[in-house]
Amino acid sequence: MVKKESQKTSHGSMERWLITYADMITLLLIFFIVMYSLSQVDIKKFRMLAESLSKAMGGGGVILENLGPSLVPGISGTQVETPQDVADNAEMENIRQELLRQIQKQGLAARVSAISEERGIVLSFQEEVLFQRGSADLTPAARRIISDIAPILLKTPNYIRIEGHTCDLPIHTERFPSNWELSTARAVAVVRELINHAHFPPQRLSAVGYGEYRPRVPNDSEANRQLNRRVDLVILRSKYTGAEPGSLPAAPRE
Repeated sequence: MVKKESQKTSHGSMERWLITYADMITLLLIFFIVMYSLSQVDIKKFRMLAESLSKAMGGGGVILENLGPSLVPGISGTQVETPQDVADNAEMENIRQELLRQIQKQGLAARVSAISEERGIVLSFQEEVLFQRGSADLTPAARRIISDIAPILLKTPNYIRIEGHTCDLPIHTERFPSNWELSTARAVAVVRELINHAHFPPQRLSAVGYGEYRPRVPNDSEANRQLNRRVDLVILRSKYTGAEPGSLPAAPRE
């Protein structure tokens, strides 16, 4: 009787060992499957999975906002786009395409560009499109150009920042002691044109002068200096709205 009970105990212990061993093998198999999946990860599918998991867990947005550096070679850390980001990107691209069509219609493709950057759409005018050399007075042709693009800019509620840039050639006149004054005056001239003649909402505009200190290319040739002498109209993305100072309603006049 004792011998039979001893055999049963020994058999039971062996079964428990086998169960533990089987669990370990299963976990190892899962681990290798996960590692293989990570090496073949599809970013688009991963984003869809992240959004689905977030919604399933009751989240209003998406999970994994900042992924940080990736452990998988060839895949850098990125942010998962929210539905608002997707809509904003689509709207900005539509505006960029409209601006490009207007640029081509006016035959300005060689001297005006509309590119998409992280901060928004940058509509960049070379100096001679808007101003004469060393001047901050808009030419008649410049006024017509701004009048033509203003309706496109009015389609978006986003803030628009006008940035003046110069090359490194110094200027020292009574009106412009340095390139700081020249670049700022040019940006303000465009702002005034948008407000006074295109009836643009002033609270959506700002003017910045960078002088010679934000060149696109090195100032080592006249061709490069020509590229650096420019005015940029930056349509800021919606997510940067909070970074801009808010505007208060005008006080009632007595």
